[in-house]
Amino acid sequence: MTQDGILDGLVRQRIRGLRTARGWSLDDLAGRCYLSPSTLSRIETGHRRIALDQLAPIARALGTTLDQLVESADDEDVVIRPQRDAVRGVTTWMLTREPGPHGVSVAKMRVTRPAPQRGTDELRVHPGRDWFTVLSGTVVLLLGERTILVEVGQAAEFSTMIPHAVGAHDGPAEVLFIFDHDGQRTHLHPSP
Repeated sequence: MTQDGILDGLVRQRIRGLRTARGWSLDDLAGRCYLSPSTLSRIETGHRRIALDQLAPIARALGTTLDQLVESADDEDVVIRPQRDAVRGVTTWMLTREPGPHGVSVAKMRVTRPAPQRGTDELRVHPGRDWFTVLSGTVVLLLGERTILVEVGQAAEFSTMIPHAVGAHDGPAEVLFIFDHDGQRTHLHPSP
C-alpha cells in the first residue's frame, strides 16, 4: 500500500472513530456536515474518494481541525527521547512538539545537579512566568533572595523577572515544567 493509501485509510478510521466516540449515527453526522448518510458511509468504508470540500465540513462537525484529521501517523513522533545535558545536570523530555496555546511548552526534567551558589551568573532573569510541579525528590528553587524547597506533590509558579534557578536537593528530582515562550528559550538551551 502506498503512503497516500495508508494516510487515506487513517483519515477514514479517524472520521468513523470520532463519529462513534460521540455516539453519533451516520444520520447524526450527515445532519451536522450537510452530506448525505450514504456519502459518509462510502467515505468511511473506502468506496468513495474523499474530496477536500467534504473533509473541511466533516472535520468541523466532528470538533477537530482539518490538520488533525489528515496528520501523518509517523511513529517517530510517538516516542519522546531524552536530551541529556551533563554540564547543567539535566535530562529533558519535551512533552509538547510545538508550543501550545499562548506559546506554552511542557517538559519533564530530571535534575541531578544541586542548585547553583548565589552570586553566580546562573540565576536567570527573562520576561514571563514559569510553572513546575515536583514528581519525585525535592527541588531547591532560588528565587531572588529566597531559597525555597519544593517537595513531591507541591508546585511553584513565579515571575521570571526575579533572578531564579533550580537544583536537586539531596539527590535527583523529577519535575514537570510549563514554560512560556521566553522560558523555553532561556531554560531549554544546550550548554555552551
